[in-house]
Amino acid sequence: MRKIKEMLSAAIPKTSVFPLALALSVNMAVYCGSRVVAGGWRHYNIECGLDRMIPFFPPSVVIYLGCYLFWAANYILIARQGKEDVCRFFSADLLSRVVCLIFFLAFPTTNVRPQVAPDGFFNRVMAIVYRADAADNLFPSIHCLVSWFCYIGLRGKKEVPAWYRGASCVMAVLVCISTLTTKQHVVVDVAGGILLAEACFWIGKHPKIWRAYERLWDKVNWKVFRIGDGKCG
Repeated sequence: MRKIKEMLSAAIPKTSVFPLALALSVNMAVYCGSRVVAGGWRHYNIECGLDRMIPFFPPSVVIYLGCYLFWAANYILIARQGKEDVCRFFSADLLSRVVCLIFFLAFPTTNVRPQVAPDGFFNRVMAIVYRADAADNLFPSIHCLVSWFCYIGLRGKKEVPAWYRGASCVMAVLVCISTLTTKQHVVVDVAGGILLAEACFWIGKHPKIWRAYERLWDKVNWKVFRIGDGKCG
């Protein structure tokens, strides 16, 4: 148990706990909370002709579900960066969820899922995913949003090996494709997730935005972990 704690402490410094915990909490609150509020409201289908041309490919559920490990690894890497970079990224991440909540409540969307054959391992996994995850909260795609954040959060960071930055880009693209081939999302959802990530990432670079996040971070670190001198700004 002691070794596990030491490994976790080495991977996630105390200063990184707050941004990671807040990002996870807000994401869950937005996704689940909007479903509770708007679950019974009218939902709009924004499928297009291109969506109907994309084949249903159950094995891609491996990427669709496996991306959670990708998210965890990259968000931890990003949370270990310098203070300004962390504040810029996680303020953008927080802003994106606020925008998602607005869309989930103001413009609830859905899609038409295919009938899944009862035979075959991947078909059974897809059936479980469909039962566990209702066809709502689709636009913009949080799967694509978070995956693209995982890429752009490391983009241009020379301290991260080039091969890993490239692999993160490839993985983000594969996740976006998997949301279409599992029929969990439609093309507009994917485009919305990517564009929202880029827009919020740009907004998060503005000092007024990330410094507000920094002040909150400083207060929490001082009160909870006694990190810093208690002064913010």
